[in-house]
Amino acid sequence: MTPEFAIEIIKAMIMQATALAAPVLVTAMAVGLAISLFQAVSSIQEQTLSFVPKLVAIAALIIISLPWLLRTTIEFTTAMFQKIPQMVQ
Repeated sequence: MTPEFAIEIIKAMIMQATALAAPVLVTAMAVGLAISLFQAVSSIQEQTLSFVPKLVAIAALIIISLPWLLRTTIEFTTAMFQKIPQMVQ
């Protein structure tokens, strides 16, 4: 395996991980921002208030996007298995 090929595989893995994690992270950030704004406007400073909406939003997002997450993961894994003969050389 050449160094260029190894870098290509590592780059693909990092891009795949970023693509899979981004929707969850963006959802958590958006819900957290909305809850923080609500807390600032209403002067409610309850620490546990932000946990439940984030949990519900992330669970809903994962349930909705699970087919896409699985499909992209399976496609990536298949592509990596197909590259195994190139790795051995």
